[in-house]
Amino acid sequence: MPDSPFIKDVPAAQALAAWRAAREAAGCPERLSAVTVPVAEAAGLVTAAPVWAVRSSPPFDAAGMDGIAVRAADTLGASETTPEWLSPGAYDVVDTGDPMPDGRDAVVMREHVHYDDAGRAELRAAVSPYQHVRSIGEDVSAGELLLPEGHRLRAVDLAAAAAAGQTQLTVRRKALVFIIPTGDEVRPIGTEPGPGEILDTNSLMLAEQAREAGCEAQVLPIEPDDPARIAAAVQAAAPRCDLLIVIAGSSAGRDDYTARVVAAEGTLAVHGVAVRPGHPVVLGVVGRTPVLGAPGYPVSAALTFDIFAVPLLAELSSAPPRQRPRVAARLARKLASPLGMDDWVRVRLGSVGGSLVATPLPRGAGVLTSLVRADGLLVVPAGMEGHHAGSSVSVELLRGSDEIAGTIVAIGSHDLVLDLASSALRADDPLVTLASSNVGSLGGLVALRDGLCHIAGSHLLDPETGEYTLPYLDRVFGGARPDVAVVRLVERSQGLIVAPGNPLEIEGLADLRRPGVRYVNRQRGAGTRVLLDVMLGKLEITPSSVEGYAREEPTHLAVAAAIASGRADAGMGIMAAARAFGLDFVPLAVEPYDLVVAPGAMESPQLAPLWSLLQSDRFKASVEELGGYSTKDMGRRLRLGFPVVGSVAPWDPGGGLDRGRSSGSSPGPTAAGSAPRPTAVSSGRPGRAPRMRWSSRSARTARWAAARTSSSRTRRSSRSRATPTRR
Repeated sequence: MPDSPFIKDVPAAQALAAWRAAREAAGCPERLSAVTVPVAEAAGLVTAAPVWAVRSSPPFDAAGMDGIAVRAADTLGASETTPEWLSPGAYDVVDTGDPMPDGRDAVVMREHVHYDDAGRAELRAAVSPYQHVRSIGEDVSAGELLLPEGHRLRAVDLAAAAAAGQTQLTVRRKALVFIIPTGDEVRPIGTEPGPGEILDTNSLMLAEQAREAGCEAQVLPIEPDDPARIAAAVQAAAPRCDLLIVIAGSSAGRDDYTARVVAAEGTLAVHGVAVRPGHPVVLGVVGRTPVLGAPGYPVSAALTFDIFAVPLLAELSSAPPRQRPRVAARLARKLASPLGMDDWVRVRLGSVGGSLVATPLPRGAGVLTSLVRADGLLVVPAGMEGHHAGSSVSVELLRGSDEIAGTIVAIGSHDLVLDLASSALRADDPLVTLASSNVGSLGGLVALRDGLCHIAGSHLLDPETGEYTLPYLDRVFGGARPDVAVVRLVERSQGLIVAPGNPLEIEGLADLRRPGVRYVNRQRGAGTRVLLDVMLGKLEITPSSVEGYAREEPTHLAVAAAIASGRADAGMGIMAAARAFGLDFVPLAVEPYDLVVAPGAMESPQLAPLWSLLQSDRFKASVEELGGYSTKDMGRRLRLGFPVVGSVAPWDPGGGLDRGRSSGSSPGPTAAGSAPRPTAVSSGRPGRAPRMRWSSRSARTARWAAARTSSSRTRRSSRSRATPTRR
């Protein structure tokens, strides 16, 4: 079989045109065949012929209200002061929809009629001819065009067709889409994947996308990375379907055979499209059937279907593609994009200050959850390098505007409590969502200042004062400092996340300098990184001496995942993240984690569900079950100019938090030798956070611990270091 002809990147519009030309040259059908179906079974199908009314609707003059049918002329002169009385033979009682009796041309509503004992009807107002009467053919007249060809039938269309006398409709049959998953590593859903194996989730996703587009879909058996097997499957499937999708194998790797198979069995029109994600797409024809080679990454596969399959399927059914509504939004943060490719970016949306704000989600082609969480898609055209924060962008909506209107936008530091709050809010009210974007504490404060979010999660430690968050408000918002509120969310335990059993016997930060200990860091601007840098400075440890200091992850869970996978040995994070991955935890500090609230947003109805949730005992209990959290001050408001509620000693291991291993099975003491222990004292000034003051004994302990770690690890003093807990 010839080598894969990996064609130079083709713009999406040119790729669609090349694919259409290849289909025409191969004689592929331009339209799906027409079939006749009962009206009751035609919903979602597309008309293949005009629909004409064969009878009028209504087919007779009908009463439009409950009341009495009268001659309009008999009511002339009726008024409140000079009522008209109609004898029983001068009117007929009718209900809505009844045929109008002969000789009657108007209806008086029942509530406007009064009767005397003789059965006469009193009218106190005149009526005009055909008042409250539905004339024959008011809705549609016999012989009138009801629906054109190429119309996708809705529920109201079916009702109108039936009312116009139609019992069957001529429509395009549903397109049949076959899906062939490929790959030695791919296993069916429901089986337990082994090392290096993945579940066939792409087939499930693409089949449902096809059904949402009005098609029938069938997933064929998984084929291994064998070009002969794939070619045989393509040959057998192509004549039986209207579109064949081959999943994976579309790139240029050693086991990527889709392009070669299509080229050998038919016509390869395009291999490589200037779209990100979705770049290594294959477009071709086998026999008289279009073939789409979808990339194996899930986000690429999903977007490839939207970009290429949806227009083709709409063309086959002779209906326009379903268009999603578009809105204008401001970009929450800077968005870089490579030149030469249309960059499809998934975003979260929320209404902040009367305008929509779009927050980009993780952009990896394999990050399927970015599509799950996305409210919209924005496309950065191939000729642009991106957008600056605050720029106006056009976003294609993936969710309804009502859902977006109820979104609370949080930008800043990552914490699992925010994820838990998002789920709890949605459970209470499906129209309320907490959408958080993890850019670090400092990035969150900047976004809050620029009016791009409602709240910012922050735990920024000021190295000079030992205070949390409040000193940064002065720097970010300026001396004037508008009405920014600070609300305590939790106090949490920070420490080193290590492998189960702590095989390297890591007891504190000084151990990070040991050869072979691989560290994984948080991104710049993250409060956890600031805390680490302060603690390293107190220990006189330079970042360059820590292997892996420059390696960054955006969340606590990402740090834990790196350690769980064996790609790193230690990383600073919260205890709950360690627990989530079954890892051990060496506690180092306790810190406050607060929500900084945008000016004017504190009392807004949009944030009311969040404040209510923070008062819930049930929610507080679920937070503490995560491990390493204290909720004693949850929901307390820390306004500037007022005393801080519930002082916290950020580096004091007290405060009721679980201090042991992440499993909570054997709480252990703090690693005293890993960092000097500060003394937390209140500054006594209103509106100020706790201040850290280092004692000389703490400083001496730090220097002694660092020296002991560098010279010898065979003997340890129980007074200066904690005994590591192991599984």
